[in-house]
Amino acid sequence: MSPKIEEKIVEAIKKVYDPEIPVNIYELGLIYKIDVKKDGLVDITMTLTSPFCPVAGSLPKEVAARASEVEGVTKANVDLVFEPPWSMELMSEEAKLKLNLTGNFPA
Repeated sequence: MSPKIEEKIVEAIKKVYDPEIPVNIYELGLIYKIDVKKDGLVDITMTLTSPFCPVAGSLPKEVAARASEVEGVTKANVDLVFEPPWSMELMSEEAKLKLNLTGNFPA
């Protein structure tokens, strides 16, 4: 894995937003894994806040498109999973502050 390419992919993914939430999907904790192979192939594992999310069809495609724009990436595949399920605990502190969420959250 190339840390430099992964950092650029993260920055690209931070431009992707769930239209119902004013925080990017990376800070929301929707990206579980980014795996950069030597040949520039990128495998991204992500989830959604709910299996019934109205952007389930478009958000993974947008993530793949953003990642593919990064120099050195030859192709980006996105695997949408629902295990483990997303929870607010996966959000960054920055996202929690932006959404005015503080305190402990149940798992």
